[in-house]
Amino acid sequence: MEIPIYLFTGFLEAGKTKFIQETLESEEFNSGENTLLLVCEEGICEFEKDRFKVDNVLIEYIDDPDDINTDTFKRLEKKYNVQRVIIEYNGMWLLDDLYASFPREWSVYQEIFTADAQTFENYNQNMRSLVVDKLKSCELVMFNRAAAETNREEFHKIIRSINKRCTIAYEFTDGHVEEDNIEDPLPFDVNADIIEIKDDDYAVWYRDLSEDTSKYIGKVLKFKGIVGRERLLGDKAFVFGRHVMTCCAEDISFQGLICKSKEPVELKNRDWIILTAKLIIAEHKVYNGEGPILIAKSIEKAEPPKQEVATFY
Repeated sequence: MEIPIYLFTGFLEAGKTKFIQETLESEEFNSGENTLLLVCEEGICEFEKDRFKVDNVLIEYIDDPDDINTDTFKRLEKKYNVQRVIIEYNGMWLLDDLYASFPREWSVYQEIFTADAQTFENYNQNMRSLVVDKLKSCELVMFNRAAAETNREEFHKIIRSINKRCTIAYEFTDGHVEEDNIEDPLPFDVNADIIEIKDDDYAVWYRDLSEDTSKYIGKVLKFKGIVGRERLLGDKAFVFGRHVMTCCAEDISFQGLICKSKEPVELKNRDWIILTAKLIIAEHKVYNGEGPILIAKSIEKAEPPKQEVATFY
């Protein structure tokens, strides 16, 4: 059975404990699963178990980085009959060591980096390698204790130099939260003769297509995806796209388009291919009206990408 991991990283007094506390107090998140909370760094704040909605959180403290190993995790899994894991990780320990120690059944569902907006730039200047280590794979960066004078442009620049896909948000001292809205250039050239979408960029491209379809009308695209065969589409058309995860495993969905070919295609369901195609807008019964359709120019069999589910990070 797969055991989901929710990983919280950041440096001392960055707000990790508060974030986890509030998460576990939420009935929407905490509905009774046996939850192992691994605390690898103790700050001023302590967890208040009596405020959790249900008595299902089992707290273990790990003070020695040598105890970050598969044997430790398997022992705790068996001891508590664990159904999911939350980790408050020590900011001075490397993430690669943690990831290498997870049992095969443990899978990171979400990784969140918290930072104090008042001290982040100092950490970045003096502990750059540790900052990079914590930012490189996170999905959300939450800056706590933000103020009107917080240099969001500089923070954005630092984050995007390391991680181009994570969400950036700011929690201000009055409690309200604002998401970073600074626009980044797309990771592909929309004016190229053939717009090549890299494997890691599919989710970004599909979201941009959904938000501004007109940008791609008449353009030729080249990218890798999965074939979906439907009898109702006949032998000259198929669904083409990829599974995309927006936030966590629960929201994975297939996001793709109808693709038409001039000739019958000998492809099976779930074949991976590299498709070069022109995008047009036309009516189709699948869309119950007009929608984007790919007109195939070439089809090449391909191996799956390293990460089959496309993400924004």
